[in-house]
Order: sequence, then C-alpha cells, then structure tokens
Amino acid sequence: MNPQTELELVDAITGTKGPLRIIGGGTRDIGNPVVGETLCTSSLSGIALYEPGALTIVAKAGTSMNEIEAALDVENQRLAFEPMDHRTLLGTNGTPTIGGVVATNASGSRRIAVGACRDHLLGVRFVDGTGTTIKNGGRVMKNVTGYDLVKLLAGSYGTLGVLSEVSLKVLPKPETSATLKIHGLTDTQSVYALSMALGSPFEVTGAARSDDTLIRIEGFATSVAYRLAQLKLLLAGFGDMTVVTDPSASQAIWTDITNVATFATRAGDIWRISVKPSDAPTIITAMPAGTKTMMDWGGGLIWAQTPAGTDPRIALSAKGHATLIRADAKTRAALPAFQPENPILTALSQGIRTRFDPRGILNPGLMG
Repeated sequence: MNPQTELELVDAITGTKGPLRIIGGGTRDIGNPVVGETLCTSSLSGIALYEPGALTIVAKAGTSMNEIEAALDVENQRLAFEPMDHRTLLGTNGTPTIGGVVATNASGSRRIAVGACRDHLLGVRFVDGTGTTIKNGGRVMKNVTGYDLVKLLAGSYGTLGVLSEVSLKVLPKPETSATLKIHGLTDTQSVYALSMALGSPFEVTGAARSDDTLIRIEGFATSVAYRLAQLKLLLAGFGDMTVVTDPSASQAIWTDITNVATFATRAGDIWRISVKPSDAPTIITAMPAGTKTMMDWGGGLIWAQTPAGTDPRIALSAKGHATLIRADAKTRAALPAFQPENPILTALSQGIRTRFDPRGILNPGLMG
C-alpha cells in the first residue's frame, strides 16, 4: 500500500485486516523483523510550510531529506541535530524521509550540544491503529495540550501511529567549523579528555573517538580560532594534536562519525549502546572478544562491531542499553533488537501501545 494523501492513509489503516509493516524511504531496516503487508508513506511528500524567520519547517512525513536540506540550505539553515543517514551503515538503497528521521529519533554527533531530534520536534500529525487522525503540538515551542505525543512519537518506530506530517525547529548554519584531533589516547584517556572539553566554556559541538579523539568547535571564524587555541592549552597534557581548520574537511569527519562509516564495510553485527560516559571504558573492556568500538557523545554512545551472533549486552551489567542495528537474518531472529525492559516499563509500554493501536497492527513486535 502506498497512500497518496492522509485520507488514503486513514482508509488503508482502517481497512486492513492484518499486520502492517510501516516504511518510509526504506533506508532504516532496524528492529525485530515484522511480518505483514507493507504500508509505505513515501508518497505523502512535500514541504507544507517553511518560515525561515520563525526557524520553523512543516513537511509531510514522506518528504525526502534531500528536499528538506535543499530548502534549508537556500536560507543558510539546517536541522541542527544532525540526523544520521543509515544507508552508509546498513547498505540500504532508497531515499531517507523526514518521517523516518522522526520515527527513529535519528540524531547525530551534535546531540551533545543541541539535543536529539525529539527536542527539535514541534508538532506531529499521525494516524493511529484505529484509523483516527491525531494532531499534537504546533509551530511554536511552548505548546501544552495534554499528552506530549510529540515526544512520544519520536523514536516509536511506527508502533504507535503512522506519521503524516511533522513540524520542526531549524537553526542557522555556523560561519565555520574546525576539529581538534588528539592522537594515541586509550579509551579511558579519551573519555577524560572529552569530558574536560565538554565541561569547558568553549561550546564543543562534537566529542568522539574513532582512531583519534575528536573535538568539534563551530561558530564565527574569530570565535572558533580563539576557542580552539584555548582548548589546545586546556588539553595540552594529553599529547600530540592536530587541527583541521578547513570547514569542509571538518564536516566530512563528523558526517563519517554520525553515519558510523568506519564500520560500513566490516563484517559482523553492529550495536548502538547508550551508557554513562564514565562507564564506557569499562564496558568496552568487557565486550566479547573480537569486538571493535568507536564512541560518540563524549563516550555516552558506543558503536560496537561484534562477531556475528554475539550479544554484547552481557557487558552492560544494567549500566546502559543496547540496540541491534545491523545483523544477518539468523541473528535478528535469535536476538531481540531492543534492550529488554523491566516488567514495570514493559507494562507501561504495552499499555500505551494498546491505547493507540488496540488491534496490534502497526509494526507488531518490532520493538519487542
């Protein structure tokens, strides 16, 4: 099914007699496998409203990210939360949509400075499992109208409702950016250096570790130069450093970090693990043999490439949660994609899903 309008979306959901597999551009095949008729929202497309002066964009859920970014680029604006493009890591085709970004709460390296996708989401329109169209939020940040469905829908992976339209806050692009690289640190040293940078007054917008420890500064050119100089003084004790001052080269580094490009061509399973930054080095040490890792969000996000079929959650000891992002069909059938919840959270989650999808037809079982 490929509805062209919200009314057709309502009819599709109302008239279905079995489970539905909800997709947008088909680029983010994440979660437990769903068996059901495919409902594609990619034809619900187009920017409904863009007010650069109000820093607001409203678009139908199937609108491609290319269209969104092109419109924003004309006004020198951007989605500041730096949405991840999963095609690099998953090897998928298709075109990412803004609905897919919201449904998966896809947020990149800049999350440490500006928040996640859900923090920029102003309003949503969606159709729930009964075929009812629901609108929540609006084109302003201050909007209190009962349940905060805006936050609830972000990251719900289509299990509560099928998005038809989203409203997002946008922000101006910075004049320039630069990246400080610190070479040769251990995981523990890297987290310590990143924590010092994030705790400084120098407005860090990226803090990651791949082969090197990476720190990003953005803003006006004179400000970036000053803050970089101060960070180099602050972190001088950590050893050898280099600075990438070309903004295109700096952006390329963070695009690769956000999209986890370093693991794209490597065999094995890919896990996304959220932890307290100070716990990251210990957790990495306890990972299964053969695991390769990188860190983002100052150590709060670990990307782990593990041997096929291994579950790294044994290393967490209740100190974080892990999501299986990429694996073969056998592993996806054997291991739950999302971190198992405790009984209280399971009951709450099931209660919410029952409220919005009483027939259990929207991506059933995808999140457990």
